[in-house]
Amino acid sequence: MPGLFEALSKIPKREPKKFFVTIQGKQYQVSHKKKLEIMQHGEENYMIKPAKFGPEILLKPKEKIKTRYSVLKKAERGYVFEDGDIHWPNGVQEGGVLWQIESE
Repeated sequence: MPGLFEALSKIPKREPKKFFVTIQGKQYQVSHKKKLEIMQHGEENYMIKPAKFGPEILLKPKEKIKTRYSVLKKAERGYVFEDGDIHWPNGVQEGGVLWQIESE
C-alpha cells in the first residue's frame, strides 16, 4: 500500500459548484442563495437591471390591483329609495340614482 497515499495526493481538488439561471433568454452565474430565491419565485418573475459592476438580477415589481366598486350617481331615470335607505327601493322614476362602477 505504499502507492495509495501518493495516488490520493495526486487527485485534483474539486472546484466549487457553479449555479446558473436563465433570465430574459441569457444565462447568468449566481450564488447558491440567489439560485434558491429565483427558483422559489420563478425565473420569469425576474429582470436584469444594468448596474455599475455588472448586471443586477431583481424581482419584477408587482402590478397594483385596481379596485372597482359601485357608486350611486344621479341619472335621468333611476331608483328612488324609502327614506333615503338604499336597502328599500320604492321604484324607478325620473331623477333617481343608479349604481355605476367607478375605478379607483
